[in-house]
Amino acid sequence: MGFGSVEVGSITPVPQPGNPQPRVFRLPADNAIINRYGFNSDGHQVVLERLQHRVRRYQHAHGTTSLPARHALVDDKLLGVNLGKNKTSAADDHSDYVRGIKTFAPVADYLVVNVSSPNTPGLRSLQRRETLAELIGAVIRERNAVAPGVPVALKIAPDMTSEELADVSAVALAEGADALIVSNTTIQRPATLKTADKKLINEMGGLSGPPVRDLALQAVRTVRACVGDKIPIIGCGGISNANDALAFARAGATMVQVYTALAMDGPHVAAAIKDGVTRYCKEHGTTWMDLVGADAKGKAE
Repeated sequence: MGFGSVEVGSITPVPQPGNPQPRVFRLPADNAIINRYGFNSDGHQVVLERLQHRVRRYQHAHGTTSLPARHALVDDKLLGVNLGKNKTSAADDHSDYVRGIKTFAPVADYLVVNVSSPNTPGLRSLQRRETLAELIGAVIRERNAVAPGVPVALKIAPDMTSEELADVSAVALAEGADALIVSNTTIQRPATLKTADKKLINEMGGLSGPPVRDLALQAVRTVRACVGDKIPIIGCGGISNANDALAFARAGATMVQVYTALAMDGPHVAAAIKDGVTRYCKEHGTTWMDLVGADAKGKAE
């Protein structure tokens, strides 16, 4: 479909059903979604076996025991594995993430520590400075032990103040995180929502899609101001078209992700965004990487 990367998860160590259904609500007037999945997951072992089976199928199809350099099994593509924690785990227990690193580092091109879902009680409290430092430290030590070359990204929420984002950025740099994903869904309900059904709007869960775009974009700008180009930022939140993607690049995102746009608009979305970005770059004699962080550099659009 044109994606350069696929990220699976969030995956919890032990299987869990997630929140009761219904747990996904579409807001067509806003092209948005509210979800409270609650980390529904088949667990580490089942997902690991799926990824290993994918490798065996590749080897059988190509008549070889060797593999491409990347676990995506496609040149210039990436396979990410997103790690979560079980609801039954203690709020301050980091072992679920450490287990995830140990399990999936050998089969992933990058790993994501998700501490920003609003649907697991206590999860976002892991974003507090001291707690986050302990978590990232433990995760990076495990990564260094089992697969030193596999990058670890931290996925954070948009619902933080500038000071909180600065704290998270400082901890990420100090503890050796390789990237930041900015951001996850929001628990806010912007006044600009067009959906008239107040009951629908007020369903518990995280809001995603265009209504979160400006919030996520500002979070990217804030984090970029803190980390500069020391580690990459993956922009996420309400990206629906090429203009959105370009805005996130200018704000400081090296890479962007889409979720809601794929669910609402269908499988053409990746190619449409990439075609639009390509046209823009050709028309303006620039490249994507030239645009990354352009807002802070004072470059013209």
